Amino acid sequence: MTSRPTLQGTFGMAATTHWTASATASAVLERGGNAFDAVVAAGFVLHIVEPHLNGPGGDLTGVFATAADPTPKVLVGQGPAPQGATVEHFRAEGLDLVPGAGALAAAVPGAVDAWFVLLRDHGTWELADVLEFAIGYARNGHPVLPRVCNTIAEVNELFTEHWPSSADLWAPEGRLPQPGELVRLPAYAEVLDRLVAAGADAADREGRIEAARTAWREGFVAEAIEEFVKTPHRHASGTDHAGVITAADLTGFSAGYEDAVTLEFRGHTIAKTGFWGQGPALLQTLAILEGFEDSEIDPSTSAGAHRIVEAMKLALADRDAYYGDGEGDLAPPAATLLSAEYAAQRRAQIGQTASAELRPGVLADRTAFQPPLRITYDLHGAGAAAGEPTVGSSGETKGDTCHLDVVDRWGNIVSVTPSGGWLQSSPTIPALGFCLGTRLQMNWLDEQSPSGLRPNKRPRTTLTPTLVLRDGVPVTALGSPGGDQQDQWQLLYLLRTIVGGYTPQEAIDAPAFHTTSMPGSFWPRTWSPGEMVVEDRLGDEVIAELEALGHRIVRAGDWALGRLSSVTRTQDGILTSAANPRGMQGYAVGR
Repeated sequence: MTSRPTLQGTFGMAATTHWTASATASAVLERGGNAFDAVVAAGFVLHIVEPHLNGPGGDLTGVFATAADPTPKVLVGQGPAPQGATVEHFRAEGLDLVPGAGALAAAVPGAVDAWFVLLRDHGTWELADVLEFAIGYARNGHPVLPRVCNTIAEVNELFTEHWPSSADLWAPEGRLPQPGELVRLPAYAEVLDRLVAAGADAADREGRIEAARTAWREGFVAEAIEEFVKTPHRHASGTDHAGVITAADLTGFSAGYEDAVTLEFRGHTIAKTGFWGQGPALLQTLAILEGFEDSEIDPSTSAGAHRIVEAMKLALADRDAYYGDGEGDLAPPAATLLSAEYAAQRRAQIGQTASAELRPGVLADRTAFQPPLRITYDLHGAGAAAGEPTVGSSGETKGDTCHLDVVDRWGNIVSVTPSGGWLQSSPTIPALGFCLGTRLQMNWLDEQSPSGLRPNKRPRTTLTPTLVLRDGVPVTALGSPGGDQQDQWQLLYLLRTIVGGYTPQEAIDAPAFHTTSMPGSFWPRTWSPGEMVVEDRLGDEVIAELEALGHRIVRAGDWALGRLSSVTRTQDGILTSAANPRGMQGYAVGR
């Protein structure tokens, strides 16, 4: 039995982390839009209904294929570090890590420009029609989620004492919103209206979208951001700082496309973002696991779970040692890391017991970067241990985001993971009704690191959607929120569907687990050596056997890990969609 059916049809399918976004995507498909029109409309709705998980000031990555060209492409909506974001500046501010909250940690916002570029090049709808859904919810209100209310309550003291513009938006006159009441975002509705109006005199659809991009990147949005961040404000570090992002930084960034990085596994091609993100860690893990028999990598057994987690530890260690948006000596050695020979070497390092060490691979021509390994991070004399709540009282957020998958009847298929710009990321910019993200916290303040902070370079994002092809034809789009866990949970889905023969919903429902035995990508970047987090439904016997193998087990509850969604398309045109039941929020829809 599954929590819900794997939906099947032939017209169109959508699955996202919020039912309103899924319904929006479906509405666009029903009105003749294609998958790209649908995913962009739903993406802007997520700004409204999941503001604690993403926002206009954040970022995204996507991977997609069109009906005309099955070649997987990456949508790059990950903005780089601003020109003024240097290691020297942060050190001069008294910081040894990029803070987890506050505008100093803001990369150039990339999400909105990426949505516009995708719509321009692959959509069919007018921008005004695509944004109509989000504008309506922002202006007229939507029933606010309990989790949004909980997030606002958690950071209310920060808002009240240090971020008054956020308090004015999210807790006006000191009143916290209650679950289910209508919440309106009029300032953001006005921003979207102005972006649409910017193209009123353009001659065609593409010109109208380009005019909106210009208004965002060079006009009133960029100007408001630069002016607002000049004022110092409280950061997660407990100290006050001004931001360094300028209008010129927004003007200098343009979203675009890259070729996907791919790997063959059990007759399937797995497509991910480049080594500037964490996506290839999934490919490395699959390359290691390729050398085992099917029965040896069954996630439902202790031996299989052990091998899966140990392989993921090795890949994540390489992520921290070699990944980043670097050049020259700091460029990731992509061909080596994905080679069968290297995978065999790494496979041989999987022992009979759990490793509690960070073990990057040894490369002949490269020195592995050694990140700081801290179990706790002392802030003003207080330890901030790993495993604290997703959102802390100082605004730091550990890996939560949202996700969308859409496939249409023509064969267009797209998977996008937007994030950043959470309502708790940094103070609300009153003129815009949203705040900036904090993606720079994934950069080390160390110039020797491949993911060290450098102006105009992308932070090593955790955003990592997936496209799967068989015989050169796209068959699955999937992804999940979850920061460092995104690829770990997607790995389980791939093993269960490709190797285990599970249906999509069975794979999503099945008990999940992951490792935290690596430096976290989010402030304060601590790690938990040897730790394995499991859902209790994995079973007492299996969990006991994993403990006997040396894993430090943390039980998370029965339904606590993973927020996967997926859509699929068979060669004969049958479409499916499936979504995560955990949290009672993700939703799959289609016919």
